Amino acid sequence: MKAELDSINRNNTWELTTLPRGHKAIGLKWVFKTKKDANGNIIKHKARLVAKGYIQQHGIDFEEVFAPVARMETIRLLLAIAATNKWEVHHLDVKSAFLHGDLKEEVYVTQPEGFIKRQDNGKVYRLIKALYGLRQAPRAWNIKLDNTLKSLDFKKCALEQAIYTKTSKDSTLLIGVYVDDLIITGTPKKEIDKFKAQMEEKFEMSDLGLLAYYLGIEVTQTNGDISIKQSAYASKILKEAGMLDCNETLIPMDPGTRLTKINEGTMVNSTEYRSLIGCLRYLLHTRPDLSYSVGLLSRFMQEPIEQHMKAIRQVLRYVKGTKDYGITYKHNGGSKIHGFSDSSYGVNTQEGKGTTGIIFYYGESPISWSTQKQATVALSSCESEFIAATAAATQALWLKRLLSKLTHSQEEKITIQVDNKSAIALMKNPVFHGRSKHIDTKYHFIRECVAREDIQVEFVSGEYQKADILTKAPPKIRFLTMRQLIGLKELPSSVCD
Repeated sequence: MKAELDSINRNNTWELTTLPRGHKAIGLKWVFKTKKDANGNIIKHKARLVAKGYIQQHGIDFEEVFAPVARMETIRLLLAIAATNKWEVHHLDVKSAFLHGDLKEEVYVTQPEGFIKRQDNGKVYRLIKALYGLRQAPRAWNIKLDNTLKSLDFKKCALEQAIYTKTSKDSTLLIGVYVDDLIITGTPKKEIDKFKAQMEEKFEMSDLGLLAYYLGIEVTQTNGDISIKQSAYASKILKEAGMLDCNETLIPMDPGTRLTKINEGTMVNSTEYRSLIGCLRYLLHTRPDLSYSVGLLSRFMQEPIEQHMKAIRQVLRYVKGTKDYGITYKHNGGSKIHGFSDSSYGVNTQEGKGTTGIIFYYGESPISWSTQKQATVALSSCESEFIAATAAATQALWLKRLLSKLTHSQEEKITIQVDNKSAIALMKNPVFHGRSKHIDTKYHFIRECVAREDIQVEFVSGEYQKADILTKAPPKIRFLTMRQLIGLKELPSSVCD
């Protein structure tokens, strides 16, 4: 607790004053946490002084609160680029980051419990800088960091607000920002060290060396290859669900599972159900094989019944057997982005809407994937594939621009592979015939992309359609082949497990 107060005083966070009339002081409380590493060993005991920001009122003591963070797919793309170029990826953490943000509003807080100065009993602190728990703290910190990085000649990427780049003729630096965690990659090594030194002049930093554990994702860097997995997080979910000793299954969902919203059946605890879905959705960051089953189960969070809970348990039993599965970005995998889009027509939805599955690769490894229920009912599988390909096109354009900004190279055409010839014909030829005249205008966006040559669409046979696993629950053998095909494999578990 003393260390936390010292840190607050060193930063000139506040000044002692009398509370002016008409102002309310916000209470403070202590929050204690034991910090653990990826294997569950205690690293340190930490105390945080937190403001009770929930009593703040908009327009009185806070205005804007939004602060951007890097999207997970951008982080994966960053790692893939680093692997291709054999760059090292480093990790920096800003100590008590929110205490650096400057406050514009007038905010008063009470004196912290256990450290009230006797002679100044009735006085309060006026905040000069932000405190944890204040509504505007993340934003104030983000503005501060943004200005700092810009003063060091970094440019903010227009397509991704949390990525900063700096290039000169013989060096490249890329920074990914997630609140107070900075991921740094680039070349040469001395530029990274120089950046670390510059940051340490500005803020108190802890240099965590090579990136190894980030937001619950375990990162391993070996000989230029970078692999990511979430074994520790998977074990944590199983522990919370009380399923550490359950039997494993080979597939997360049996083919032909019919889940419906009919209220026949015993209701289950919806809070527990939602919490499990939330945990599993976070696991999707390194596990595209779970995308369909978790996406489907997410539709029943309103009123889950016994059959839904049973299905979630099967997913968890599957997770138990595949804890160490993850993705590897290779240094010789190639550096082109290509995608696959697929849809399943009228499978497992009561209202007859299809499911879109999209997966994009950088070289040979997946960087972005999604499973979504389509917004409109399609009248044929061709139309359903057409809608899926349009969704893939929007993602492809963003990835294409982002890659060119990050690597400072020319934008290249992205190929999307679709397994339906009539859908491809519909994209390439501006025909409107009886079967396609009713398709919503917005879906014709992909035609424009193909005509402008931003995107190329190719046919791929169904058995090599990598997005297939994202649109339905295939039978066991097919599922295992598809899982290998999309680039997911068992990674050696780290020594300390």
